[in-house]
Amino acid sequence: MSSVKIYSTSTCPYCKMLKAYLKEKNVTYEDVLLDERPDEQQKSIDACGSMGVPCTHIVKDDGTEVNILGFDKAKINEALGL
Repeated sequence: MSSVKIYSTSTCPYCKMLKAYLKEKNVTYEDVLLDERPDEQQKSIDACGSMGVPCTHIVKDDGTEVNILGFDKAKINEALGL
């Protein structure tokens, strides 16, 4: 199964929608709240090339990495095979 990490903030409505969507699809993920863990901000910037959230970092079973900025259902579905 793919490994999913979400860089988010506690006040971001798109982050909340993304997490609710993944829960609905029974996808487990690691949630990195950047407002509580500012030391992780550079990793989010490096992954998505932006300071925006949500930034979703997916590592597929074959080792391929996919980074998705924002709540983009089509890209998430494609990356996770949903």
